[in-house]
Amino acid sequence: GLTREDSLTGDWYDCSAHLLWIGERTRGLDDAHVEFFAGVHNPLGVKIGPAASPDDVVGLCERLNPLRTPGRLTFYARMGAERVRELLPPLLRAVRDEGHPVLWASDPMHANTIRTADGVKTRRFDTIMAELEGFFEACRSVGVWPGGVHLEFTGEDVTECLGGADDVLEEHLSSRYETLLDPRLNARQSLDLAFRVAELMRR
Repeated sequence: GLTREDSLTGDWYDCSAHLLWIGERTRGLDDAHVEFFAGVHNPLGVKIGPAASPDDVVGLCERLNPLRTPGRLTFYARMGAERVRELLPPLLRAVRDEGHPVLWASDPMHANTIRTADGVKTRRFDTIMAELEGFFEACRSVGVWPGGVHLEFTGEDVTECLGGADDVLEEHLSSRYETLLDPRLNARQSLDLAFRVAELMRR
């Protein structure tokens, strides 16, 4: 309903957002999201999870950016801290070797979500950092620029993710757990992570 044709170029744009997202569960080449997004000219972000194959990512490149327009396509790797070093390099190589101009970014949050014994959805700061470190290592091992980080965080003093400088424990979660959906890093955890990412960039 918010898709419009540009009166000057004749190109179609989804005016509901600037950067449109395709999720890990809706990125199949025959899925409706891919079909629709292939027809608009917005920049696109696609979540790439541990089940993705080299053929999958190359197929997405060819379907969503056949003209190989720089800036059109960003892949957000969400492999999980334990598997990113193993699973990401073959995908990076496949896209690089086919010459597709993809910006690779890390989403270290979504593949590292856990539930406590009480059923509370949370994430561990150290696990988030471990996936980021693995992402940087994978990119450098293949000669691909690590192009960004996607985080869920807040400047508020919440207790939704475990660990970090304040060492949030499971028993602290209920004191200021305010999110309606996904657990966010709090202000101290976010600053700590920002400084650590800066160190990864300097290396």
